[in-house]
Amino acid sequence: MKGYVKQLATLALGALVAAGLLVGRAGAPDAASAAPVARAAGSTRSDGPLPGFRRVVFLSHVNDPATVPLFPGDPEFTLTPVFTIPEDGFYLNLIHEGEHTGTHFSAPCHFNEGQRCADQLAARDYLRPAVVIDVRRQAAADADFEVSVADIRRFERRHGRIPANAAVIARTGWAEKWGTPAYYNFDAEGNVHQPGFSLEAARWLIAHRRLGALGTDTFGPEAATDTEFRVSALVLHGHRLVLENLDGLGRMPAVGGWVVVGGPRNKAGSGAPSTIFGLVP
Repeated sequence: MKGYVKQLATLALGALVAAGLLVGRAGAPDAASAAPVARAAGSTRSDGPLPGFRRVVFLSHVNDPATVPLFPGDPEFTLTPVFTIPEDGFYLNLIHEGEHTGTHFSAPCHFNEGQRCADQLAARDYLRPAVVIDVRRQAAADADFEVSVADIRRFERRHGRIPANAAVIARTGWAEKWGTPAYYNFDAEGNVHQPGFSLEAARWLIAHRRLGALGTDTFGPEAATDTEFRVSALVLHGHRLVLENLDGLGRMPAVGGWVVVGGPRNKAGSGAPSTIFGLVP
C-alpha cells in the first residue's frame, strides 16, 4: 500500500500533464490549431516528455450522438449548437445525455443505496494501475463468454500478480463494433449478448487482489446474460469504480500502465461520460 501511495504522487503530475497534452493549448498559433484536422483514433501529439511514461493514449470513444450506441431505455443523446462565433462571438453546445452515455465511469451509488456518489470519491480513486486481460479470442467464439478465475490465474502466470487497487479491464474486441447494430448484438427475442466477467471472478478479485476498478470495452462488466447486473452491484462499493465502453485497449500493455478517469463529478452523480486516458510506460 505504501508503494501504491508513493506512486500516486508522481502519477498525479503525469495525469495533469496528460490532460494538458490531450486537450491542447487554447489559441496556439500553429497549423494544427488553425483548422479542424482529422486525426487517427488515439493519436498522441506531445509537446514534451510525460514524467515516468513514454506516451498517453485515449481509452474513450468520441462522445458523438451519431455513433454512440445508447443502452436500451437510456435518455436520448443530443448535442446542439446554441451559440456560434459568427452570431455570438463564441461557440457553445447544449448537451443532453444520461450519466452513463458512451464511455463512462460508474460510481458505487449507481447500484447501491447509501454508497458513495461521484462527488464523494477520493481523487486517487480516479487514478489506477491498469491490467488489461485480452479475451478477444474467447469472446469471438462465444458472445456470452465470462472471464473466469482460471482465466485470471492464467494471466498472472504469464504477467505476474495483479497489483492491489488496480483497474482490471477485459479487452473483448467489442470496441470494434462501436456505432453498429452488432455492438448490442440482439438476438431474435431482443436479448443482448456481450461478454464480461463472471460473478466468481469479480468476487475473487475483490477478496484476493483488492480490486480498485473493473473495466471493459462493452457496456457493462458482466456478461449481458446477467440481467440483474450482479457484477456491477458487487464491485460498486466503497471506493471502487466500473469503467464501461472503453476503447483503444490495444495501445495499452497487459501490465505496467495506468488509467486516469476524467469526467464531471456531478453532485450526487451516479457516474459520468468520461475521457479516460491510458499512461503507457
